[in-house]
Amino acid sequence: MRLNNQRLYRTARSILRDDAEAEDTVQESYLLAHRAMGKFRGSAKLSTWLVRVVANEAIARLRKRSRHAELIQLNGMTDQFSEDGEVDMGKSPEQPEEAAVRAEMRRLLESKIDRLPDAFRTVFVLRAVEEMTAEEAGACLGIPTATVRTRYFRAKGLLREALAREIDFSIEDAFSFDGERCDRIVSGVLQQLTNDHFA
Repeated sequence: MRLNNQRLYRTARSILRDDAEAEDTVQESYLLAHRAMGKFRGSAKLSTWLVRVVANEAIARLRKRSRHAELIQLNGMTDQFSEDGEVDMGKSPEQPEEAAVRAEMRRLLESKIDRLPDAFRTVFVLRAVEEMTAEEAGACLGIPTATVRTRYFRAKGLLREALAREIDFSIEDAFSFDGERCDRIVSGVLQQLTNDHFA
């Protein structure tokens, strides 16, 4: 379970968009997989089969949770289009400010991923976050590899646009000059002018 927990949680979370329900789904899926172990033929990797079990369980929960909402169509098309880094062991420990910035960036990224169309979001999480190949993701979701590639490409484009919009909205506030900083400079200049005048 420890080898697969993160991947299964991320899969469930990408479908349900709810942390607690994703955890429940993973737990229930392990039980379902245990009961159905006799049906596992070994034609795919065990981890791929487990992702498929979790995806099916998450979709079933989504249907129960909202009968009237639009359901995820993992096998259908959707109309909603509108470097690998290495760990540097010699690096100094992350400072609290850096950790806070990273946490904020992670929250922003997660919120934008949550807003991707349903079918794209799950493909994106499996490909980008879990680093599955297109073939593995297709096997997990029961869709053709070409569909995985198309949805992943579109998901990356939508995510890039959403993040660019967020940056555009924030850029006006960069290096803010009002408030204390402005007051301090004005006061300093006036003080210097006063000193020069009386010198």
